[in-house]
Amino acid sequence: MRPRFNLFDSPTAAKVAKRFYSASLPLEQSALPRTLRELVELRVGQLNGCGFCVDIHAKEAAAAGETALRLNLVAAWRHCTVFTDAERAALALAEEGTRLGERGVSDETWAEVRKHYDDDQVGALVCLVALINAATRLNVIVHNPGGSYEPGMFAGLAG
Repeated sequence: MRPRFNLFDSPTAAKVAKRFYSASLPLEQSALPRTLRELVELRVGQLNGCGFCVDIHAKEAAAAGETALRLNLVAAWRHCTVFTDAERAALALAEEGTRLGERGVSDETWAEVRKHYDDDQVGALVCLVALINAATRLNVIVHNPGGSYEPGMFAGLAG
């Protein structure tokens, strides 16, 4: 698979991509653990069929110490015992926040999220889900393939 278009070849798209990346930087300083953020982003990438995002977030999660077992099971998290109740709430929010057209985020999922996360963490989760959904859509539209990402590769993008 070859990309249809390199967003960084477009001056406007390149500016948007850099600002988009910069907009996500506060999430790195949030109280949400890095591995949780990566699992949420991995799950959204899977749901939206974004090989590029699945590649990035599986590798970043592994680099952050996530186990191969949990990475392999995130696609079937509802049927696995390796995720905590708090992680399950975040993954449910990620799924329902990605599939908004089906029914939106249910009251049950929202209650579980509120049970496990404080206001700042809830705000970070909502922003994380929204931003990764936008990123997956950018990459799927232009056919960015997965497979060549190296952890930390985008660290200088915000500059």
